[in-house]
Amino acid sequence: MKMPSTSAVALALGFILMSFTGQCYSQLQVGFYEGKCYIVKQNFLKDPTIAAALIRMQFHDCFVKGCDASILLDGSSSEKTAPPNLSLRGFDVIDAVKSMVEWFCPGVVSCADIISLATRDVIFLSGGGRYDVPTGRRDGFESLAQNVDLPSPTISVSDSIAKFAGKGLGATDMVYLLGGHTVGVAHCVLFQDRLYNFKNTGQPDPTMDPELVKNLRSKCPQNTTSNNFVNLDQNPLSSFIVDKSYYGQILAHRGILQIDQELALDPLTQATVTMIDSGYDFNTKFGQAMVKLGAVQVLTGTQGEIRKSCRAINKPFSYVTINGNH
Repeated sequence: MKMPSTSAVALALGFILMSFTGQCYSQLQVGFYEGKCYIVKQNFLKDPTIAAALIRMQFHDCFVKGCDASILLDGSSSEKTAPPNLSLRGFDVIDAVKSMVEWFCPGVVSCADIISLATRDVIFLSGGGRYDVPTGRRDGFESLAQNVDLPSPTISVSDSIAKFAGKGLGATDMVYLLGGHTVGVAHCVLFQDRLYNFKNTGQPDPTMDPELVKNLRSKCPQNTTSNNFVNLDQNPLSSFIVDKSYYGQILAHRGILQIDQELALDPLTQATVTMIDSGYDFNTKFGQAMVKLGAVQVLTGTQGEIRKSCRAINKPFSYVTINGNH
């Protein structure tokens, strides 16, 4: 048997292998295989904004036909090409982790699980709580831009609740999951109407703090094609920290996206926002909500496959759809 190289041994030390626990969540299992690679930590230390990127990636994957890593598939008409997904990033991190685990454990770790595990790790590295991720997901065969139907930043609270309910997630889950906006940024185009012409009134959104309006206008000038962006959490002390600060900001009328601000104003969610802001268990509850998100319409058992590369299916089955061809 050929011995691994010194560099391979060194990389192997980047894995922490843990025992099987047998704790189940639906058809997923905590400890189905449990291993994490320092690749995620190394990328986070170089670029802490990768945390928001991976949280967003998991949401965009799970909200379209379930958590099946369809967001990772390349193709001229794949989900990656849909407008809401054009600004997604972090694919290189997932690729690096996949290459690593395939080297040591070929055909064992799915791309869908890597998304969930890597996201869990960057949340922890960003100051959030560490939670167990049930594993055993398998990767899907289909990825179509036409399937992408994500909640927009201007969606109403009631419509957003309905969207989440369609994925088996309750209103409280939704409020916690939108707390992922405690990190990350929004481009001006997504909220510029709130600064200048809210609902065609020719005025800024009256629910936004006037000082924030003034500040944002300096970064997002009217009638420009600037691709500037601002932090979703306007607390400068915690813009890169996973914490409950986001909720305090929206209660202070400092929400950036319309849906964020509406959470703190709508009777359907206002009490939950206030409870989270005054409580001390956000990290725990956010982790629980992420686990529920990661269990949406998963493929398990003999469903799907475990891809060799996260960017492509293993075999060109006749029913596989990536580029719009069957």
